[in-house]
Amino acid sequence: MATEPTEMVQRTGATLGPGSAPPERTAQGQRTVGEITVSNPVIVCRNVNVHYGDKQAIRDVSLDIAHNEVIAMIGPSGCGKSTFLRCLNRLNDTIPTAKVTGSITLDGVDVYDRKQDVVQLRARVGMVFQKPNPFPKSVYENVAYGPRIHGLAGDRTELDEIVQTSLMRAGLWEEVKDRLDQPGTALSGGQQQRLCIARTIAVSPEVILMDEPCSALDPIATARIEDLIDELRQNYAICIVTHSMQQAARVSQRTAYFHLGDLIEVGSTDQIFTNPRHKLTEDYITGRFG
Repeated sequence: MATEPTEMVQRTGATLGPGSAPPERTAQGQRTVGEITVSNPVIVCRNVNVHYGDKQAIRDVSLDIAHNEVIAMIGPSGCGKSTFLRCLNRLNDTIPTAKVTGSITLDGVDVYDRKQDVVQLRARVGMVFQKPNPFPKSVYENVAYGPRIHGLAGDRTELDEIVQTSLMRAGLWEEVKDRLDQPGTALSGGQQQRLCIARTIAVSPEVILMDEPCSALDPIATARIEDLIDELRQNYAICIVTHSMQQAARVSQRTAYFHLGDLIEVGSTDQIFTNPRHKLTEDYITGRFG
């Protein structure tokens, strides 16, 4: 685990071990331990701040999201990880008191540019929520809705193909292929969540955001979703917020640890869980708090 303190880290008062690389600095001089950049980013975030009215929820967070990789965001309740996740496709726009500053780019384009089509952005950066939320429509229409409104299918045959392919990628086709006309809400909880994943990937996103996608599911359904996440990363970048450190260790390649609105440490999942460099990360991983 983390070594004996030798260097004070501004803002948290925590420490780095001997031989640790210098931490990343934000423009304000605050620090995140670990490498925030990647060689093949799809999303680049720099000095992101979020306020809800007078309360600051995120402070100067800088982080890259890589293609074909799962990054897990962990930390105690209220640490800002879900708030940060919602910044990536502007879901915080729906909160009147929310104010987001800093830079977030998708393939080099500012997602907060006034010319940005938010509907198209949310097709490219999809969201799977904590609680399954299928539309009150048939299984088929749940998946077909997005491609239809975005004009991705020229005719019914193309739409049928998109629906089938999306359900197959979500690992649900064999279970629902004979009841596509039945309500999506009639499926089990785990099936509903996979239906929501199929609905998300039907519009060909580049990034999939997942906010505690398994918290309402039983262990068997959770295992199926985790297997699916591993399969999906071959085609998408995936950001998952989870309170389960075991889940983060199983499904992700990189892990980011948040604490009280700060991104404390980011690194490979193996390193974060076996040799954390920041005292706060170690304390959380070992169960001293959180």
